Amino acid sequence: MSRISRRELIKIAGSTVVMGADGRQISVAAQGPGKGLGAFDHVVVLMLENRSFDNLLGHLYAPGDVSPGQSFDGVTGKDLSNPIPSNAPDSDRNVVPVWSGFEMDNPDPDPGEEYPHVSTQLFGTVNPEDNLYRSAAAMLEPFNTPDPAPAVAPMNGFVTDYINNFVRTEHRMPTYDEYRVIMHCYRPELVPVISTLAREFAVCDHWFCDVPSQTFANRAFFHAASSAGAVINVPFAHWARRNSAETIFERIGSARERGLSWKVYFDEEDVFPITALIHYPRLQTFLKTNFFTMQRFFDDAGNGTLPSYCFIEPRLFLNHNDMHPPIRIAGRTQRSSILAGEALINKVYDAVRLSNSATGSNFQNTLLVITFDEHGGCFDHVSPSAASPPDAARPTGQFGFKFDRLGVRVPAVLVSAYIEPRTIINTEFSHSSMIRTLTDKWNLGHLTERDRAAANFSEAFNRAAPRPLEDWPVVRPREMPPNLAWANNHDHPPNALQRDIVGLAVAVGGDSLFHPGEVITVVDAIARMRKELGWQEQEVKK
Repeated sequence: MSRISRRELIKIAGSTVVMGADGRQISVAAQGPGKGLGAFDHVVVLMLENRSFDNLLGHLYAPGDVSPGQSFDGVTGKDLSNPIPSNAPDSDRNVVPVWSGFEMDNPDPDPGEEYPHVSTQLFGTVNPEDNLYRSAAAMLEPFNTPDPAPAVAPMNGFVTDYINNFVRTEHRMPTYDEYRVIMHCYRPELVPVISTLAREFAVCDHWFCDVPSQTFANRAFFHAASSAGAVINVPFAHWARRNSAETIFERIGSARERGLSWKVYFDEEDVFPITALIHYPRLQTFLKTNFFTMQRFFDDAGNGTLPSYCFIEPRLFLNHNDMHPPIRIAGRTQRSSILAGEALINKVYDAVRLSNSATGSNFQNTLLVITFDEHGGCFDHVSPSAASPPDAARPTGQFGFKFDRLGVRVPAVLVSAYIEPRTIINTEFSHSSMIRTLTDKWNLGHLTERDRAAANFSEAFNRAAPRPLEDWPVVRPREMPPNLAWANNHDHPPNALQRDIVGLAVAVGGDSLFHPGEVITVVDAIARMRKELGWQEQEVKK
C-alpha cells in the first residue's frame, strides 16, 4: 500500500486523506463536512453544442419520481406545445405537441440560432413581417423582438421559426412530419450516459446560456462573462481583433504563485482550439503553454496532474461528436447522431471516475461539469429571465441588444464525490456561474457585473463524506448503428458552426477574405483552416 509522508500531508493544505478503492490514501478537498466550494480542488468542464434542456433532459424525471422536497421542471406530465402558423401544411392541427421518438439526429435540418431567430422562438413574433424567410444577416429592426418585450417570454415560436428557416434553406414548405421535429425531446433510455449522470449526481434544471443567440458569444461569456458587445458569430474580425474582455484563464494564471493553473484540451482531429480563436486577442500568447490535445487530458487525469481548471472542446469537424444537429445543403445532409456525443461524455466521465492519484487530482477532489454552449434552436418551455448587463458603460451591442436577459435553458450536469444521487438544483445558473464559482473559491475577483450577480455552485455539494468509488455508476453508451457510412462526414457539406470557425480562422490568420462557398466539404474546411493557421498549428499540437 502506497502511503504519503507527513511532509506531503502538510503540502495538501486544507485537505483530508481518505482511502481509495484500491486501499491507497488519496487527497480529498475538504471544507467542514465536505460541503461548499471546498469540496473540490480541480474542475473539468465539457461543453457540447446546441441542445436545449427540454430536448435532451426534459424527460429525466416524471412528476412523481422526484425525491421528497424536490421539484423538476421538465416536460413529462405537462401539456406543452407550439402553435402552427396558418400558412403551414396541416395548420388545422393547430399545435405541435412535445413528442419523443427514436431518431438520434433530430432536429434535422439544423434550426436557426442567431439572435433574430431566437427572438421569434421566444416571443412567437416576426417583426417586421418582411423578415419572413430572410437570413439572420438580412433581417430588419427590431429583429423579431416585440417592443416592449414581455418580461416572461411565451416560448411559443419554435415551430414558426423552424418553418421559416426551413423555407429559407430548403426553398420549399416543410410537411408536418418535417417541422414537428423541433418539438422532439429525448427519453432517458435513448441518451443513457448523460441521463444516468444527471440522476446519479446533480442536474441543474434552470441553467441558461448567457446570450439569446449562437455559439461564439455564449462560449465567450462562459470564460469572460462578456462578449465585448458581440451577439452573433459575424463579423469574424470582432473575435480576431476586438474581443478585449478579460478571461478567467488570465485570472487563474495570475494566481499561479498560489498553485493555480489551467489548460484547454481539444480533439486532435481539429486544427485549432475554438476557445483560442474566440479569445484570440487575449489568449494567443498562451498557445504554447496551455492548449493541448485530448490525449494529454487522458494522461493528466490518469497521472493525477489535471490543472486547477480545465476546459474540454468536443471534436467539431471530422465525424464530430459535439451533438450539433445535422445540416442540409443542396439536397445533401451531414449526419449528426447524438450518440457520438454520448460516447465522448462517457470517456471524459470515466477518466475522472478512474483517476486515483495519491496527492494530485483524483475522483474525490475533481468536479466534472457537463453543459452546452447554447440551445441551438431546440424547443424549451422555460422563459429566460432578466440578467445584469456585463458593463454599464457599454449599454448595447449588436442588434441593439442590451444584454439584460439570458438565453435559453441548456442541459447541465454536475458530477462530484460530494453530491448525493438524484440531486436536482432549481437555482438559476448561467454560464457566468462557472466564473462566479471559480472566483469565489479562489478569491480571484469578479470579471463583470454579469458574473458578480450570478450564483455559485456551493449548494450542490450536499454529502457529508465523499462517495466511495465502488458506488459511482459505470455507464455504457449505446452502440452506434452498424452502418457507419453516414457518420463519415469527410465529403459532406460543413455545418454553420464549422463554416463560421473557418471564417474566424481566416480573420485570425491574415487579411484574406472568406466566402462560405469556398468550402464545399468538411475536408475543404479543414484544409482552409490549416492554410490560414498552419504557422501556429504546431504550437498547440502537444
